[in-house]
Amino acid sequence: MSNDDVYHLGFSITAFIVFIGSWIYCIATYGFLLGVGLGWLPSIIVAVIAGVLWPLIALLIVIGIAVILFFALKK
Repeated sequence: MSNDDVYHLGFSITAFIVFIGSWIYCIATYGFLLGVGLGWLPSIIVAVIAGVLWPLIALLIVIGIAVILFFALKK
């Protein structure tokens, strides 16, 4: 598996999760009619941006978990 394949796999997974989450947010915020009808457009835009930046997002998650574990196990 090449680096390009790994990047595209991470892009696809991240974009899918962010798209579903942001579409649900649009439905909850703007109601069923506008959320389902028009919410997919900003959801696609946000999903593509998050998909492109997924290595940075993954790094921030790992750092956040490390900080939480550091302070939780400090005692």
